[in-house]
Amino acid sequence: MGATTDNYVVISADCHGGASIAGYKPFLASKHHADFDAWAADFENPYDDNTNADADRNWSSERRLRELEADGVVAEVLFPNTIPPFFPKVSLVNQPPGATEGDLAQRWAGLQAHNRWMADFCAQAPGRRAGIAQIMLHDVDASVKEIEWAKANGLTGGILLPGAPPGSGVPPLYAPDYEPIWAACEDLGLPVSHHSGSAVPDMGPYPAAQMMFLLEVTWWAHRTLWHLIYSGVMERHPALQFVFTEQGTAWIPEELTRLDYYRGRLSGTGGASGSQEAKFGAGVVDQLSLSPSEYFQRQCHLGSSFIRKAEVAMREAVGVDRIMWGSDFPHLEGCWPFSRQHLRLAFADVPSDEVRLMVGRNAADVYGFDWDLLEDLADQHGPTVAEVAQPLPADDIPDESLRCPAFAAARFLGK
Repeated sequence: MGATTDNYVVISADCHGGASIAGYKPFLASKHHADFDAWAADFENPYDDNTNADADRNWSSERRLRELEADGVVAEVLFPNTIPPFFPKVSLVNQPPGATEGDLAQRWAGLQAHNRWMADFCAQAPGRRAGIAQIMLHDVDASVKEIEWAKANGLTGGILLPGAPPGSGVPPLYAPDYEPIWAACEDLGLPVSHHSGSAVPDMGPYPAAQMMFLLEVTWWAHRTLWHLIYSGVMERHPALQFVFTEQGTAWIPEELTRLDYYRGRLSGTGGASGSQEAKFGAGVVDQLSLSPSEYFQRQCHLGSSFIRKAEVAMREAVGVDRIMWGSDFPHLEGCWPFSRQHLRLAFADVPSDEVRLMVGRNAADVYGFDWDLLEDLADQHGPTVAEVAQPLPADDIPDESLRCPAFAAARFLGK
């Protein structure tokens, strides 16, 4: 594994960043500048953490490196966070269902500005940032060109796969319309990441809507897994790698068991002769040469943000080589700036060779980080094997960290 250091190489597989509103303009096509000025003049940012004194954590390269290093992290996978031009809120959760053609053209230009900013930002810390490019499912041909641009311009994080929830105005992810996207990513060796948030439909103008979003957000993201498996995307593109980020970890064993079971029922094989479900899978399931769990082990990975200790205990059922730790920097629900304590909380009783995989090596392999460079940085900034091996008692969990679900669960359970 290239483990030549007493320190862990820690890569956060789930971080977020972006430019300030004004910071996007230099990366926006000039024909949109006048419209951008008008939009920016009236725009009210709904996110305090993107406007307060610490908002520059999103775009200050120097500050970001300093704060991540203090947290024991030497590299990061970068998802979007701030609001790109012409979007009402963060693009991660706000693809444009029902938008007019003009809105689509402007929002596409806004996402391209973000991608160009991201490439520039990653270039400021060579080998330490895997930036993820954004696309829009409304225009497959334009998205393929953007994927090709991302590869040529060093966005090694690959692409962020938007959701296609009911009411979004685009075909579902199991539709054949997106075949050019899968083919382009496979040919270019770019991973496809699906982060929780973008797959949720409009929950309506009700007092309980935001609460329902929180309760259901991961399920809407999870369904992408069976859409991609059962539609044959993974069968047709065996080298294409998929990452499911900030969706939890413990759901995988039970879900794969369910999907494997249904494969037999839908195909009428595996002891399911005469299965009533076979009529639903006729002509489709028989095209799959592997079981869902085999596709997962071949092509899928988890961005396991602020993973809980109980989830780590399930690592063999999930796959030690499938799990990639993430801090969710700079989100308040993440484990930053208590990542060193979180690593102790989650991994203290785990063999060091397995820890090394889950906190860094797996992400390095998926996203193409320079391992030798990161080992040198880890000697300066990474937590030691001995440090992480020290359990974190519930009484030593910092009160300020309880905004993070992993710490809150440990305090609640007393272990």
